[in-house]
Amino acid sequence: MKRLKLFPKIFLYTLTIMLFVVVITHGLIYLLAPRMQLAVSTPDDIVISIRQKQFVTEAVEKALPISLSCSLLISVVCSLVFSKAIAGPIKKISASTEEMMKLDHRANCPIHTKDEIGMLAQNVNDLYSNLLSTIEHLEREKDTVRNMERAKVDFLRAASHELKTPVTALNATLENMILGVGKYQDYATYLPECKEMAEQLSGMIHEILETSKLNLTAEPPKQVDVSELLAELCEPYQLIAAAHQITFSLDLPEQFPAVLPAGLFNKAVSNVLANAVAYTEAGKAVSVYMEGRSLVVENECKPIPDDEIHLLFKPFYRPDFSRSRESGGNGLGLYIVDTLLISMNIPYSFAPMKSPPGMCFTIQL
Repeated sequence: MKRLKLFPKIFLYTLTIMLFVVVITHGLIYLLAPRMQLAVSTPDDIVISIRQKQFVTEAVEKALPISLSCSLLISVVCSLVFSKAIAGPIKKISASTEEMMKLDHRANCPIHTKDEIGMLAQNVNDLYSNLLSTIEHLEREKDTVRNMERAKVDFLRAASHELKTPVTALNATLENMILGVGKYQDYATYLPECKEMAEQLSGMIHEILETSKLNLTAEPPKQVDVSELLAELCEPYQLIAAAHQITFSLDLPEQFPAVLPAGLFNKAVSNVLANAVAYTEAGKAVSVYMEGRSLVVENECKPIPDDEIHLLFKPFYRPDFSRSRESGGNGLGLYIVDTLLISMNIPYSFAPMKSPPGMCFTIQL
């Protein structure tokens, strides 16, 4: 019985019980019927009591085979119907779960009743739905981790390449000074230059280490007033712009509440403002304002071609017109902005403007 499937097992159990009841019932009839006392009424209201054991026994013996046959047939039919009614929904659930094992998104257990079997089918459907959601979430997490690892490798490669140039220059200068080659014998001139290159190298290493920690920063979001944050954040850049004869305009609402990690948001916007001021020439303008739920930073400059904009968000990339560190920064500003805004799930766009010519950075809050 343990190896039988559900339908024959239910059928045999049900048939056995029904046959047991039939046999017991007919046995009782066969034993007790001959003992019954029959009462016959006459027209003269005379009651004649007789015992006709032999007559009743013969009648029961004649009716018993027919009764047993009919009872057996009824038992088999009822057992089949009952077994099918019980095993059918369970077989359908089993077939559906086999499809679920193959992760078929269309798999679904049919629900025809509200009893325990219907609840079982509903629970299986809910469990499978949660499983698919978990798998999709894990796939997204896996893709995110893979992209982060790829970005980390690319960043380390770019950092190694970026550090190689000042290290090589410093090493060559020191080697020439040690060997006393030509002009490098003038230690008073070249030692300060070596110190300056070492400080530049130290600054680059510090920036690289700070940038590498961005993905590890976990700051919980909280309710902040974006207008107040931006007013404080723009003060130093307004001073820098004024020193370079750049017009810096700031137009913010009195209050603009938002839920976000203030520290990370400040760092991202700070890099955007620094880039806007750095790449704006004297006599031009930088504008910071709110447009609906978006923060807009515009600066008048030579527009960057569309096919080059995506390169700006790679580490250590600088446009052709500002390849030097003195004029073009370290190439990490927009990379940091991209990393921080993605970690905060804040969409943004960076596109050229036609009138006036320049660039527009939009952060959607």
